[in-house]
Amino acid sequence: MARQTGIIKLKGTIGGVSFYKSRDGHLAREKGGVDKSRIMNDPAFQRTRENGSEFGRAGAAGKVLRTAFRALLINASDFRMVSRLTREMVKVIQEDQVSERGLRNVLDGELELLQNFEFNISGKLGTTLYAPFTSAIDRVAGELTVDLASFVPINMIAAPGGTTHFRIVSAGAEIDFELGTFVSAESTTAILPYDATPTAAINLLNAVTSASTKPLFLVLGIEFYQEINGAQYSLKNGSYNALALVKIDGGV
Repeated sequence: MARQTGIIKLKGTIGGVSFYKSRDGHLAREKGGVDKSRIMNDPAFQRTRENGSEFGRAGAAGKVLRTAFRALLINASDFRMVSRLTREMVKVIQEDQVSERGLRNVLDGELELLQNFEFNISGKLGTTLYAPFTSAIDRVAGELTVDLASFVPINMIAAPGGTTHFRIVSAGAEIDFELGTFVSAESTTAILPYDATPTAAINLLNAVTSASTKPLFLVLGIEFYQEINGAQYSLKNGSYNALALVKIDGGV
């Protein structure tokens, strides 16, 4: 892959070289590759087919996880989040010690490897919210909770310039990766002032199916606002908002 420079940027194909624009700028690469039918049938490409199958399974698992938390991800994700999550899902699948190569899956893998995954590289929870918190998953009750003791916002939150208010957000999800379905719930604080006034103790409860045997995921995040003429506006369209997986129970 090569990067285009100069005043004139090309798009299309010239002499077997494709010119195109991506988020990384104007790029160029040579066309080529092995015929698809050969990859699908030639014994020499057996490992390629196995890798492709598992990569597809990782992508599908990542999609249902993202969909379960979509309401919060709209306000807290970077443009490479999908590829980053897929890459981590591949690692989960590779920890499957039961299935044959090419048939490995997330349920027999190690879903806990996703813990602390940051959905927004531009605003990481780990370098934004310094107030201590505890997270817990009660599978029998179907409750996923986050608790924060009272804290002083300007001391315990690294907020971007222009912040006047914030809120703490959380969500829990019960996910069936085989069917591609989920049950999710969200909870948030009110929009709170970003100042030196201590908050009240915070308890965020997310209820899903009690006694579920499916994997359970808990996310925690923070959203920033700027007050203008009495109205609250998401700061920088949410680019600094943080959201991370803080607790995972892989199922029984």
